Amino acid sequence: MRKINILITTCIIFFSLSGCAQDPTFFNDAALNDSFEDLNGEEVTFQSILKANEGRAILLDIWASWCKDCVVGMPKVKELQQEFPDMVVVFISLDKDEASWKKGIEKFNIGQGSHFWAKDGWKSELFQTIDLDWIPRYMVLDAQGNITLYKAIKASDKAIINQLRKNRS
Repeated sequence: MRKINILITTCIIFFSLSGCAQDPTFFNDAALNDSFEDLNGEEVTFQSILKANEGRAILLDIWASWCKDCVVGMPKVKELQQEFPDMVVVFISLDKDEASWKKGIEKFNIGQGSHFWAKDGWKSELFQTIDLDWIPRYMVLDAQGNITLYKAIKASDKAIINQLRKNRS
């Protein structure tokens, strides 16, 4: 009887936890409805960002100007942009304020791509949904906005290139 109770409890815990986890192939409604600020100070939803880039592979780069690893990865992101010109890079910054974010774009010459600022910081619904625990964080999305690479923490990760090649064909 004790073994059956343990088995039932284990199953309940497993199914409870698995029901809460983000499906690593698409974004849930909370993530899609999260909003960010664009360079013009306009508030835009993550869903509208994806819709604006529909039909193109997306490299999502979650970064901050104070993050050494993020800055170190920027030259590789630029190389990826040259190698995959049909791809768009969506940069979402975790800088503490708008001025730091915009100064970082200029300072590190991150012109090409779409830029957004997560004014809610780490508490952003998108970041909660994807279990953001480190930056930089790179994700690859296909032309329909589905996640094809859920997590990479280095721009030089071979999985990024592999997914971008798959999305190209």
